[in-house]
Amino acid sequence: MSGTAECPLVLAEGPKALLDAVEVGPTGALAVGVTGPGGHGKSALLTELARAHRRAGRTVLDGVPGPADPADPEAVLLVDDAHLLDDARLAALHQLVVARRHRLLIGYRPWPRSAALAELAEALKRDGQQLTLTPFTPEQTAAYLARAPELGRWTELADYVHAQTGGVPRDVERLVHGLRGREHGAGLPAEPPRPAVLLFGPDLEELPADVRRLLLAVAAGVPLPMDLLGRLLGSAPEAVDELVASSRATGLLGADGRLAPLVQRAVIALSPATERTAIWHRLTELQLGHGAPVLPLVRSLRAAGVLRDCPAPALKAAAEEVLAGDPALAAELFAAATAAGLPANTRQAVAAALAGDLDAALRLADRLLATAGPGDRAEAATVAATALAHRGQVGRSVELYRWSGTPSSAAFAAVGALAVGRPTPGADLPVADQAGGPPTLRASAARLMAEGVRESVTGPPTAALSALVQAAALLEPDGRAVLLPDSPAALAALTAIHCAEFDIAERVLDRAVTTGIGGPLMTPRHRLLQAWIQMVRGHTAVAAERLAAVTADDRPLESRDLLLASALRLGIARRNSDLESLQRGWGHALEAVVRHPVDLFTLLPLGELAVAGARLGEADRLRPYLHEAWLLLDRLQDPALWSVPLHWTGLHAAILAEEPTVAEEHVAALHAAADHSRYAAVVAAAATSWVDVLRGVVDPVQVEASARGLHDAGLCWDAARLAGQAAIRTSDRRAMTALLECARALQGRPAAPRGGRPATADDGSPQVADAVTAPAQHRLSDREHEVAELVLAGLTYREIGDRLFLSAKTVEHHMARMRSRLNCANRAELLALLRTIVADRSRAAGRQPWPERADEHRRDTAPRKR
Repeated sequence: MSGTAECPLVLAEGPKALLDAVEVGPTGALAVGVTGPGGHGKSALLTELARAHRRAGRTVLDGVPGPADPADPEAVLLVDDAHLLDDARLAALHQLVVARRHRLLIGYRPWPRSAALAELAEALKRDGQQLTLTPFTPEQTAAYLARAPELGRWTELADYVHAQTGGVPRDVERLVHGLRGREHGAGLPAEPPRPAVLLFGPDLEELPADVRRLLLAVAAGVPLPMDLLGRLLGSAPEAVDELVASSRATGLLGADGRLAPLVQRAVIALSPATERTAIWHRLTELQLGHGAPVLPLVRSLRAAGVLRDCPAPALKAAAEEVLAGDPALAAELFAAATAAGLPANTRQAVAAALAGDLDAALRLADRLLATAGPGDRAEAATVAATALAHRGQVGRSVELYRWSGTPSSAAFAAVGALAVGRPTPGADLPVADQAGGPPTLRASAARLMAEGVRESVTGPPTAALSALVQAAALLEPDGRAVLLPDSPAALAALTAIHCAEFDIAERVLDRAVTTGIGGPLMTPRHRLLQAWIQMVRGHTAVAAERLAAVTADDRPLESRDLLLASALRLGIARRNSDLESLQRGWGHALEAVVRHPVDLFTLLPLGELAVAGARLGEADRLRPYLHEAWLLLDRLQDPALWSVPLHWTGLHAAILAEEPTVAEEHVAALHAAADHSRYAAVVAAAATSWVDVLRGVVDPVQVEASARGLHDAGLCWDAARLAGQAAIRTSDRRAMTALLECARALQGRPAAPRGGRPATADDGSPQVADAVTAPAQHRLSDREHEVAELVLAGLTYREIGDRLFLSAKTVEHHMARMRSRLNCANRAELLALLRTIVADRSRAAGRQPWPERADEHRRDTAPRKR
């Protein structure tokens, strides 16, 4: 690599020691051989050695002296690219080395290696010094870049450059050249910069055609055994060995037989198109003939923008290879195969559906249903049925599954029929061999899914959960390419949530996400259910993060996932007492309910939306959908597993809507189902306590037992809320303190100190000594800090009371105390001072201050006693 004033040489220990020795002793006999592939810095090192000699007053002569002009012992002879010399000149150099009277600097590549060059190399090892140059280490690459300050200092630069070049100094320099001129802070390009790629043009043009063809074969990115390479290039094994050695000597092919990404890009982009097409076509034929993978080759064609040059059979084979890992790419390759002459097939529709592109899947499946042969028509029907199931058209989906006639389809039809409450007894669960298909893992999993859903309606929760978890386990080894109307993992999680087995639900969802069951189509559903569990447990921040991760790419969700996401968003807002978010999300939630008809697996989000609607005074708008839900459950003879959670949310909706008669009906229904499961018994007891509390009848022992029962069942937020509601409604000061401590403990808040009477506010609510160092007039209790933060966040007194288990009157009292203590003339002055205090406390605790809202001023001046 040539050094420049801006970027001097970066040398390994051997070359650096030699250069230092020359600086100290530039006289006397010395024969130095520098070898290595092209681009490894031979010429740069020889040039630097020559400069060192000239600085010492020595004469440096380029080239080998002729027979009539013997070498001057006082001169330093510099001979670069000695591998290109004829045998006579190599013999003359050999004699000079053996004579040990001259100072020689000789550079050469390891190939071509004639007998005369081999003798010279042996003489240099024996009678002089031989250095073999290697690629930069990562540390040397970083050292080189440190001397190019114009590139900036982003952390990943050294790793990026080393990975793109393999550390070959010439290629490092070229890539650095290509990176110069980029905007500072623009980041690292996904593809090597074009200016860097173009610098390889002269190298490739000078290569022999057979070496360039070899590089093109390697650039395809597929394993190339020697016999395959020989057939590809039409060469004998000995000739292939020579081609490989010659290619390595150029510095373009690595010692491991691979091309660095930068070189690969240059070989693909700059080699003649006719050569590239011919080599890759032939390689494709050989790979297909041996049943070998063709996906790496097709990826290279695609990256080069010449996918159209790939034969249609190779495109189809590559699509099958990549279907499980990247169904979107598989759909693209199937489409390219169709464009290249193959007839359209259902595999393209399957790939599109797995990738989540249900529009494309439905279009293609519908066309194939009308035009394809019997086998393809059956598979097209399953694709269409799956897509319609995700879009809420479960009835039509069941028809298509039944029509397709496969064992898996029959089981999926049974699941869909149960979901809409219209099962056909005994008709949808054929034995696999009776239906004309083998009992594969997929067929067995589908049957277990159907059995699990049927058990959830007619049997105990344990039987249903067992069957569904087993179905999910069967699909884990190869579930990424399985097209599912709903995954057994999602159904197992739903069943577990409905009977409060949240740990089981989490584990089965974690495995489903890890193994990718159902491909990208099912991923949002699994992740949304993970977020749901966090919300129910009261971890609203974690739930919000997971919800945001699902919707981060702004890709539209299918109607079933959209309904779940909408209910999640409102459920989180309700638990955070965030009325503004509730109001903002209500319209979108109603749209989601309209888009997805009611079925068994959407009762959970529907119940959450019912509570949110009651909180907003919009309960009437959901009544038709809730009516349909109760009719569905009635058709299934009111299965407790599915009806109990809906009664529980119905109770809370009735409480918020101030409908005591409806609330009593839900309590009665919960008690009637109390023997069905632990969950049913827990919520039945809690329902009684809740209604009693709202009537002003607070039995602290009963309330705490009910709250702890809810907490132990996993309903942590509900548990804390029940204890908090009871605390602010009892007139017994001791009971209030105990229940507030219980509420805080169940919610994860610290309880008041034990071992004596806790410090209390004027309303009797516990306080904790202030731990913030501040001027005396700015000292606030922990409870007052909580109130201040929530006021600054824009919550009303009632919302703050809901969050902290206080009455709105108590929150108002806290605000009055703070205004008096801080000596503020008005509310605006109080809020300004509270912002400073809260910000200081947040910074002291290592947290970011509460973000200011754009509409804060409007809120600050609005009435707060709601």
